Amino acid sequence: MSGSVPAILLTLNLAAVTTLILFVLGTPLAWWLANTRSRVRPFIEAITALPLILPPTVIGFYLLILLNPTAPIGRFWVTVTGDTLTFSFAGLVIASILYSLPFMVQPLQTAFDRIGRDQIEAAASLGASPLDRFFSLVLPLSARGFLTAGILTFIHTIGEFGVVLMVGGNIPGRTRTLSIALYDHVEALRYDQAHALAAGLVILSLIVLSLVYWLNRRSPRHDG
Repeated sequence: MSGSVPAILLTLNLAAVTTLILFVLGTPLAWWLANTRSRVRPFIEAITALPLILPPTVIGFYLLILLNPTAPIGRFWVTVTGDTLTFSFAGLVIASILYSLPFMVQPLQTAFDRIGRDQIEAAASLGASPLDRFFSLVLPLSARGFLTAGILTFIHTIGEFGVVLMVGGNIPGRTRTLSIALYDHVEALRYDQAHALAAGLVILSLIVLSLVYWLNRRSPRHDG
């Protein structure tokens, strides 16, 4: 089990960074989806939800093409940092952000939808700016949605396999995540170590899902 410690630490770091970035990127997107009447909303929602149905290897394959050093984005990254996006932690972060996007956006969008429009309009009539209304009213009322989104994003990132393998490969200490380490143990017939990692993931997943369902059952509605 001690040999898997670097993979565990790398995976936790990846999940934390991905979750934090998606809080920043996913919150305005979810707010827009919850409030817009634009005709392109269904298309944007479909793009956001695409990782839920696409095989991870499909996403990983196109990211591998997009991020490789011969592509514009990958070449620019090499010029700026001296490192590649493919087979690197930065590449894993980008892949994880795209693959975990719906797990952040959808719970937030649901939480925003539950907030009564009357409360927001009342705050606006009292002179509260959009930012004031969001931080003083929307954020507290949707706190459980943020907690659910953060938990689901974090645990989903921990369990990624196909996307991270395609983009990052299997480099110890650099791109070998927990799921890839588990696969390595199975291939090497080290079933005792594989059982330890797999059982840990099962237990963690059950705890997280139980917490999410408990939060959702306790979540009050804020209908206007």
